[in-house]
Amino acid sequence: MCYDRYVSICKPLHYGTLLGSRACAHMAAAAWASAFLNALLHTANTFSLPLCHGNALGQFFCEIPQILKLSCSKSYLRDFGLNAVSACLAFGCFVFMVFSYVQIFRAVLRIPSEQGRQKAFSTCLPHLAVVSLFVSTVMFAHLKPPSMSSPSLDLTLSVLYSVVSPALNPLIYSLRNQELKAAVRRLMPGCFQGH
Repeated sequence: MCYDRYVSICKPLHYGTLLGSRACAHMAAAAWASAFLNALLHTANTFSLPLCHGNALGQFFCEIPQILKLSCSKSYLRDFGLNAVSACLAFGCFVFMVFSYVQIFRAVLRIPSEQGRQKAFSTCLPHLAVVSLFVSTVMFAHLKPPSMSSPSLDLTLSVLYSVVSPALNPLIYSLRNQELKAAVRRLMPGCFQGH
């Protein structure tokens, strides 16, 4: 998404060539391959753990930190190694996003008209907000010390990054659609005052 924003704002005349079907297929394949590798490593590690505290979790999300609480082995070293691999994969994506957004904001700040800058920022900031919500909740959920763990906090964090973040993207981008905005205005007349 950030590369799409980068190309559309910084190189609009080259959009068709830079984001052709081949480039999109390569980016999707890289994202899927890295996600599959990460999931495979974590799944293999999780299934190799001996569970001595039963197999019932205190919430409906079957996540790695919750399963590690049920393990009777000291798997912190393996878990640290897997988190290091995950962090390397995430760091590569993070660097790419930061580079893209620095270029985007530099280009937007050079736009002479106030309306043009507002329009450019309005296309980028919702994506940046959703990504920030996702990354911050995932990092907090997986890197917080066990002493801070509570069932309600774990459940809230899980819902934030696994349900709320993915649901916000289509909502944000569909609200940009003028027809949908007009329909929502008719249903809820007081919600869009001044927009």
